Amino acid sequence: MTYCVGMCLKDGLVMLSDSRTSAGVDNIATFRKMTVWERTEERFLVLLSAGNLGVTQTIVNHLEAGLDPDARKLTDMPSMFHAAQLVGEAIRLVYRIHGKALEEMNAAAFNVSFLLGGQIKGDEHRLFEIYSAGNFIQASDRTPFLQIGEHKYGKPILDRALAWETDLRAAAKLALVSMDSTLRSNLSVGLPLDLVVYRRDAFSAEIRRTIDGDDPYFRTIRDGWSRSLREAHQRLPDVPW
Repeated sequence: MTYCVGMCLKDGLVMLSDSRTSAGVDNIATFRKMTVWERTEERFLVLLSAGNLGVTQTIVNHLEAGLDPDARKLTDMPSMFHAAQLVGEAIRLVYRIHGKALEEMNAAAFNVSFLLGGQIKGDEHRLFEIYSAGNFIQASDRTPFLQIGEHKYGKPILDRALAWETDLRAAAKLALVSMDSTLRSNLSVGLPLDLVVYRRDAFSAEIRRTIDGDDPYFRTIRDGWSRSLREAHQRLPDVPW
């Protein structure tokens, strides 16, 4: 299991992923689920993945090496829409190659999903969620965040506090609170985390950081949020019946 969240806001993007994978309680490993492509002053792309690790890594490799017959790479796409389309094509390609064999061996279902965020020169910064069928949706000013993986624990804080106009640094803080809620409630999501903050038209990351359990700021977020929740609960009136 995993948890990834992407935010598309007025000023840019925030992308956050965990790195735990598990195939049972005694087979837990750490793999990066964030891939970043950067070309100075031209494009900046971030891809987050959830689902079968062997499948998602194969899809990312196809995007980097190029899809047949024209060897089209993610970094060659003329717009973010075309980039999202290519991710969908890569998913369908890998399904055609491996999907039947996985099903015949009773392996994990072909269930993958991706968040693709970024900006290509001449295009707005955009964020897409791409499903295992290769189709996708786009974040908007009314729905400024998208999630994949184990998302239910981290969604309430975003529903309550995140808006299109939210400052990028404040949004990154909300993303970390959302992740902490998931870490506390689901052992299949785990540290370290990968965080990217991208400011519109910069074509490079404003923040790109790996966060582990010893990170002092993340410890402050975890402890402060728990304390604030306890204090808020205590301030609420008791039930009147």
